Amino acid sequence: MSKWGDRLKKIEQLAQSFQQRPLTTPYKPRLWPCQPSSVWKLFPRQSMAISFAQSCKEDVHVFALEKENASEGQRIYLVTSYSELWHYYRTYPQSLMHCYEVIPEGAVCKLYFDLEFHKPSNNGADGKSMVFLLIQYVCGKLLEVYGIKCSVKNVLNLDSSTEEKFSRHLIFILQNAAFKDNIHVGRFILAILHPIMNKIKDESWLGNERRTNVSEMTESPEMKRVKKEERDLSFLLVKDKDGQHCSFVDLGVYTRNRNFRLYKSSKVGKNAAFTVAEDNEFISTSKKGIGVEESVFLASLVCNVSFTGQRILTWDASELNEAKTTAPRCQQESASNPGSFSSCLASPYQEVDNFVSTL
Repeated sequence: MSKWGDRLKKIEQLAQSFQQRPLTTPYKPRLWPCQPSSVWKLFPRQSMAISFAQSCKEDVHVFALEKENASEGQRIYLVTSYSELWHYYRTYPQSLMHCYEVIPEGAVCKLYFDLEFHKPSNNGADGKSMVFLLIQYVCGKLLEVYGIKCSVKNVLNLDSSTEEKFSRHLIFILQNAAFKDNIHVGRFILAILHPIMNKIKDESWLGNERRTNVSEMTESPEMKRVKKEERDLSFLLVKDKDGQHCSFVDLGVYTRNRNFRLYKSSKVGKNAAFTVAEDNEFISTSKKGIGVEESVFLASLVCNVSFTGQRILTWDASELNEAKTTAPRCQQESASNPGSFSSCLASPYQEVDNFVSTL
């Protein structure tokens, strides 16, 4: 009986192991554009992965992976397609649970935010209200600057909060519009948050009571508008662990080749993966052959942008008070030549356009 008992125990252990790490069928793409041929290649360095992805004929992207037992900060880099990553990502949550999207330098991308504050240092702070106010403010600025209408229903709201930290990712899914790259996203965000950023740099005003005097009564309309924006954005002021004032919006995530944590992934050593927030109002539209979970995953990817008919948004660093939109060259030509083929649209990539024009 003891031998039978040992065998039974082993079988139970194997069953538990398969439940935790189930076997999956190999990735077999179907004959449609959203499922390209299999490419799954690992690199020790990010630069090597980016170079390979750029030279690959398939529609592939770069992701950064962290391992539990690896030295702190060490990552390996995976090149694969969105569909193949999701195929294994949903099946091997333990192996791929610390995964980041690499936002390549110069890549067209969505407007995105990384928001956080230290809860014990900000007693009484209502994170959900702060997120809602920020979305409202940004939507107003998108309309004012670019003429783009959006609302909270256009924003995927992901939550990775813990008892100690409030943490959100916001991904704006704009209708037929995206930014030239994440550097332009960062410039735009810094410009629209400029009034409150100045206040954070100059803490001498904090804690002082606001007094109405003769000079305020005679201020110009522009100065009054700036001060109103400062008051409207006061909810963005939070305190860090040391009690120092800082911004609710992390402005450090708009750098070249930025690694941005994926939906359903957590940091190494942490047990707080990004999930759809309770107050999320964005509803992803499922396409044929794509489930709801995969639709959310695809919507969360910053660089998952369709190039067909997209309006490319820019923010010129040399002109802080003026935003521009890069119109496709074919549209510009159509305006000057009414007889031209008006449905032609340029891609965000000059090299692609040059090649196509030679065919």
